[in-house]
Amino acid sequence: MDLIRSTSPRPLSRRLRPLAYGLVAVIGLILMLTWGTTQVQVTLAGFLNGESVWSKAQKQAVVDLLGYAETGDAARLAAFHGNYALLRSDGWARDAIASGHYDRAQIHQAFQRGKILPQAEPGMIFMLRYCIGAPHMREAVALWRQADGPLLQLHGVATELAEAYARGQPEHAWLQWQMDRINGLNHELEPLTNGFSLEVAQGATWLGRVLFAAVFLSAFVASLLWMRTARRILLRIRGTEERYSVLFNSAADAILMIEEESGRILDANRTALQWTGRDVDHLAGEQLSSFFIPLLHRADGAVTGELRGPDDELRPVEMRSSVTHWGTQSVRQSIMRDITERVNLEQQRRIASEALASIAEGVIIAEADRRVTRVNAAHIRMTGFTVQALQGLKFDDLRCLPDGTSLPDSVWEIIEAEGNWVGEVRSRRMDGSSYPELLSISAIRSPDGEVQHYVAVINNISAAKANEQRLQYMAAHDTLTGLANRAEFERRCVQAVNAADRDRGMAAVVFIDLDAFKAVNDSYTHAIGDQLLVKVAERIAYELGDKGVAGRIGGDEFTVLLPNLHSREQASALAGRLLTVLAAPFGVGDYELALSASIGIACFPLDGTDVPTLITNADAAMYAAKTEERNAFRFYSPRMQADARRRIALASELRKALAENEFRLVYQPTIEMRTGRIVAVEALLRWFHPQRGLISPGEFIPMAEKLGLIRRIDQWVLQAACEQMYAWDQAGLPPLRMAVNVSANWFGQANFVDEIRMLLQARRLAPERLMLEITEGAILRLGEEMERTLHALHALGVSVAIDDFGTGYSSMSYLKLRAIDYLKIDQSFVAGLPDDGSDGAIVEAMLTLCRRLDISPIAEGIETEDQHRFLLRAGCVEGQGFLYSRPVEPAVIAQLLNAGRRQGSSHLRLVPPEAS
Repeated sequence: MDLIRSTSPRPLSRRLRPLAYGLVAVIGLILMLTWGTTQVQVTLAGFLNGESVWSKAQKQAVVDLLGYAETGDAARLAAFHGNYALLRSDGWARDAIASGHYDRAQIHQAFQRGKILPQAEPGMIFMLRYCIGAPHMREAVALWRQADGPLLQLHGVATELAEAYARGQPEHAWLQWQMDRINGLNHELEPLTNGFSLEVAQGATWLGRVLFAAVFLSAFVASLLWMRTARRILLRIRGTEERYSVLFNSAADAILMIEEESGRILDANRTALQWTGRDVDHLAGEQLSSFFIPLLHRADGAVTGELRGPDDELRPVEMRSSVTHWGTQSVRQSIMRDITERVNLEQQRRIASEALASIAEGVIIAEADRRVTRVNAAHIRMTGFTVQALQGLKFDDLRCLPDGTSLPDSVWEIIEAEGNWVGEVRSRRMDGSSYPELLSISAIRSPDGEVQHYVAVINNISAAKANEQRLQYMAAHDTLTGLANRAEFERRCVQAVNAADRDRGMAAVVFIDLDAFKAVNDSYTHAIGDQLLVKVAERIAYELGDKGVAGRIGGDEFTVLLPNLHSREQASALAGRLLTVLAAPFGVGDYELALSASIGIACFPLDGTDVPTLITNADAAMYAAKTEERNAFRFYSPRMQADARRRIALASELRKALAENEFRLVYQPTIEMRTGRIVAVEALLRWFHPQRGLISPGEFIPMAEKLGLIRRIDQWVLQAACEQMYAWDQAGLPPLRMAVNVSANWFGQANFVDEIRMLLQARRLAPERLMLEITEGAILRLGEEMERTLHALHALGVSVAIDDFGTGYSSMSYLKLRAIDYLKIDQSFVAGLPDDGSDGAIVEAMLTLCRRLDISPIAEGIETEDQHRFLLRAGCVEGQGFLYSRPVEPAVIAQLLNAGRRQGSSHLRLVPPEAS
């Protein structure tokens, strides 16, 4: 950098030097006044501290002298002399300083006895020597001196008392007279002491005001003088600055003045402010590096870089710097020139030269005879061929059509006519392998239209081809099992039906649905269920082999297409084998799971002439197998289609039944077997269809569970049962226990217990009058959630009964829960009583179990007197069945209860067992 010397005859530092001196003088004056004020404050602190010690010593001297006069205690006399010595020492120091003839060491000792701060001693000596006449100081010293006389008299009293006590015990009257003298002298001293304290405090206040005024006026006057001097100097500098500013701001280049030592910007011209988008206040003090990004340091000293402007816009600039001196300050002057146009031209040339090397696609440049002259890096990565390896070769020598034939002459004819050809080829690598390639060839012509070069752009489409194949596979197969999905299965079915129709042959669609698969998902998680589906698919595919197509069309539903059949027996043989292999246990993770399947078969052309009809009819046949037997297969018959349509209609009408209140409850009494008294009723749901009449719960409840309506039905039943209990209570009937069946779907919900609580509170019903019945299978399926719900119901007071006990799972660990209140013995065990010994043994074992676990048993399905007597002897508490009553309307229950109150109770029939 060039070093430019300043030609100013008077540097700015010299011109501003008087201002600096004046500022130093003002600051020095303020510091000196502040120091003086501090010393005065220390002195006042010493006075106040001494006054406090002096007042305490005077008062303590009086107290000690009175104590001595009263008791003759020598210690009290010694204490008095100590305080008196301190008071006299203070008085001596005061008078010695005021006279001007004193020894500083003696004064220091006196101040030490008076506990005066050492820092305050010089100030106190000065004030006692020269400021006795100051306001409040004069009065305070006068009061201080007036106290000397009473103190001297106190000393005389002390002397007389000491002499008297030395001769013996003085007379009481004389001692009282001396004590009165002491009190009198104390009364003289007290106003003097108080006045002295007041004058010292007021003097401190007065002196503080004087000091503040002195400091303020001095600082004000000094500041005025400094500002006047500064104004004169700045006016002289302003003319020079304006001339410099005109030249500085009129420059077309950006100019920055930068402090050499710190790198901070001192000033910038108008062009620099425009380029950076900032004003002088925001630019000054910043580092140049905060918005200038150097990119290249050239040998001639120039620096090429980018200047950050408004909105972070970057402007390419070239900066040259030189160093000058502003007085004694070293300043770097940086001049920036906009080189946007030059950079754009260089960038275009660089892009043109680097495009070939940096493009992601492979590029080949060949002469008019198609011999390679240049390739880019991407081509080398794709093929392994460098320019040297391709010397003398035509680029089309290494490529052929996908079928292996050479590129035809039509390719070059298209390029000649249209200038470009694009197509898929197979290209050979240097190692001899090949890959699919998308090739685009363009011709570069001379001004007269002659081909000078060919430019070929290549893309390796191996991944794209693989993805295409993968997508085609995914579009046709189930992602979980790998079997054909619904769309692919139907497409293959169309092909098979067309072939069978053409050849007058037969084809079959087999529909497979797993039995109780939902229980697997609920009990072992959906992840286990998915693994089970995969293994089921493997067994179906293995058993089918290459004789057909297996598919999964959703959930646990599988389909099999059997083309080219000769008879229906071929389909039934496969169905039988599938039932066998699917019934074998599956090992899934740590579990061994066993299940079965229901299979339906529909054949072309007997059971349908199109694919949708065949699949629908096979589904109907499967449903018939599941409904009638399970773990079986059925061929389609027209009756099944009618049943399927009836199920679809039932699903639609079931939703309507909830909305239009077509449900009704009937109630079957539960009696106390020993007395025949009605103790409870069970609410049973009935659907009275407007057209079909009464529909059995066994027909519509499974449909409600499948449609997700069972929870709403449960809520309706429970609400209607509670309303009926409330109505019976209002009618004055004896209170009964109401039993309501609840599905596991609602029982396992988080807010189930809260809904029960609110329903009972709304009808003002005691929780003990409600009994909820749930099957043992549901208890085991819900697991921990069920246990929490049972405990919550027990805490609420609602009873829980296990329905159909002994017909489901064999585990009885849940019976240990205290929340189980009742156990209902299923009618399948009661029906054989008393003749069937096995049923009798099972029932007696159940009753023994109930007694041991403190659970109340309820027998279901009692229809004969012999069954009643057997159960009564075995210890059964309550019973329910046609022997006592069928399910009846609420009004009949009211009549039975009223009749029971009038005539007494009996275990005999309450309602004749009419045929249902």
